[in-house]
Amino acid sequence: MAVQKLIDDLKNGSGIKRSRAAAELGHCGDLAAAAALIGALEDTNATVRSNATFALGELGVREAVPQLVPMLKDGDEWVRKSAAKALGLLKAEEALPHLEAALEDPSDIVRSNVSRSLEQIRSSMSGS
Repeated sequence: MAVQKLIDDLKNGSGIKRSRAAAELGHCGDLAAAAALIGALEDTNATVRSNATFALGELGVREAVPQLVPMLKDGDEWVRKSAAKALGLLKAEEALPHLEAALEDPSDIVRSNVSRSLEQIRSSMSGS
């Protein structure tokens, strides 16, 4: 599907269309989707926020790190999990203190993903 169509769906579609578009944009490899995905971090639908969060990590949008860090405190555990995964994919060293704090998250799935991301980031810092 064309990137522009996905961006339009992300901005104007139903909840299901927005969610699907966010996920597909993560696989498209086109950084033109970054601004729309960053905008979707404020969507009222948690699935859209979660998919947009992870998509930014998949696309390697390091400029989104300041917007991704607050997602570690989202009210939805899947959004928090996606934020942890995205920050790990981005090897976001600047997010280390926030990820370390997220080790106290009440959700097992969030803590597990936070631990993995911390390992990814620390590994990249040590050059291994």
